[in-house]
Amino acid sequence: MEKWPIGVFASIDAGLGVKLEVVEELGIPTIHLHAPHQNTRTPKVAEKFVAKLNEIGVKISVVFGGFEGESYADIPTVIKTVGLVPPETRAERTQEMKEIADFARLLGVDIVALHLGFVPHDENDPMYSDIVAVTREVCDHCRSNDQRLHLETGQETADALLQFIAAVGRDNLFINFDPANMVLYGSGQPIEALRKVGRFVRSVHCKDARWAANPGKEWGAEVPVGQGDVNFERFLATLKEIGYDGPLTIEREIPQDPTRQKAEISQAVKVLTDLKKKLGIS
Repeated sequence: MEKWPIGVFASIDAGLGVKLEVVEELGIPTIHLHAPHQNTRTPKVAEKFVAKLNEIGVKISVVFGGFEGESYADIPTVIKTVGLVPPETRAERTQEMKEIADFARLLGVDIVALHLGFVPHDENDPMYSDIVAVTREVCDHCRSNDQRLHLETGQETADALLQFIAAVGRDNLFINFDPANMVLYGSGQPIEALRKVGRFVRSVHCKDARWAANPGKEWGAEVPVGQGDVNFERFLATLKEIGYDGPLTIEREIPQDPTRQKAEISQAVKVLTDLKKKLGIS
């Protein structure tokens, strides 16, 4: 298999990922799959989906969990609604994440991932130990399926993320690195962060963004790959430096405008393919 195959974030029936038709049309060989709705996470759906992927020559590298009621409207809304951090939905979502891991196993996928949510920065915050405990619980369930769990970057600084991984203390816990999220959330320079957490990075999202006027207080702006502040040549060069060898998975979510979404993903494929050649990766 080629090093760094180009991928895209896709969905069966849920989430903001592109449909399989777009994946097939653009000739993309690998996907991160947004877990489908609960009532379609069945053996029959898994079997049919795997058959379709085999037919078009596409592999799933990661299955991503997502939950009803999550919103990325702005930073305060993310804090209240996303992942396993909000106490009122934590138990139900933890159970659902385990079910998503089980569905991933039906698909033959050994990596599941999620946005954990805003982990408190203070280790002495009572909620911190609760989030550590629930992450251990999900990691242990994944281990029973011979799976790894990847945490999506964004909300935490690189140092806070390393501290959290150490606190959880599970050897099947890794990172899905999204450089644009560092910019969007204002949580740190993405290249510097990637170097710090590099030993845990096992999957990536290729997404671009511009800094907000007040980083950390306001959202940055998501833009097409190559048009933002990530600096994709440096990003790929740093991935090479840390020895990363997984897919480069494009995430571009514009569900309200599928034509533009497809065009921008196609352009991102070109940007990444050209940079791979420039860096001598084939």
